[in-house]
Amino acid sequence: MDKRRVAIVTGGASGIGYALCKELVSQNVFVIITDINRELGKQVEEKLNSGAINTRFQYLDVTDAERVEKIVKEVYQEFGRLDYLFNNAGIAMYGELYDTTLDDWNTIMTVNLWGVIYGTNVAYRLMKQQGFGHIVNTASAAGLGPSPVSAAYGTTKHAVVGLTTSLHYEAEEFGIKVSTLCPTFVDTPIFEKAKAIHIDKDVILKQFQKQKMMSPEKLAKITLDGIHKNKPIICPMPFRRTMDVFFTLVPIAHRGLMRLVCRVSRKARLT
Repeated sequence: MDKRRVAIVTGGASGIGYALCKELVSQNVFVIITDINRELGKQVEEKLNSGAINTRFQYLDVTDAERVEKIVKEVYQEFGRLDYLFNNAGIAMYGELYDTTLDDWNTIMTVNLWGVIYGTNVAYRLMKQQGFGHIVNTASAAGLGPSPVSAAYGTTKHAVVGLTTSLHYEAEEFGIKVSTLCPTFVDTPIFEKAKAIHIDKDVILKQFQKQKMMSPEKLAKITLDGIHKNKPIICPMPFRRTMDVFFTLVPIAHRGLMRLVCRVSRKARLT
């Protein structure tokens, strides 16, 4: 039986998930890559297995609770351990609240929140049995403050932060560690793939492109470093400090920034 540490990464075929898979492999962790994109997932498996068998791809739709439970339990039974679960799969969505339908809410809540809950629920119970393990839930900087014109997205990420930071302390007694990853502007496909509700996505993307984007690889290294330090919240520090200052010391500046977001987004509104 393979004695390496074992990780499951959801949404592992692209963006932050792919970068996490690469970084884990570099740290001698065997990775179960899961994703809804079969073709891309198999390509990632092939890339990361050049020279040695370091990964395995398995199809997973995180909105399928039974499938999530099945994969996590099967990995645990096969390897006799589960060191890491990265609940990373997620989607983005832009749009003002009055344009956001209940179907939109259901879609994003099912992926971004329930997908995390399904994975956390089963992995936490197995890790409690083995007495160790680390659950890492990908949220967003949007889960640490206001997110105007993407309230549905922000709601899911605030919920993930609340779930994870609460469980961080509950889990200590059982030898389990729990962290939430809160990236800022990372150069991944999530912005292009996001649903834009009555908004010209090209205008929004141009605004994002003005930001200094972090590479997924750099974020993955920051993430693994934060995991090794058992941080409850892992967030690129320059932004975290800026955000704290805005919230606590310069609230007027923060309110001004949020109003700017609203103005820019409304200029991109489709009539």
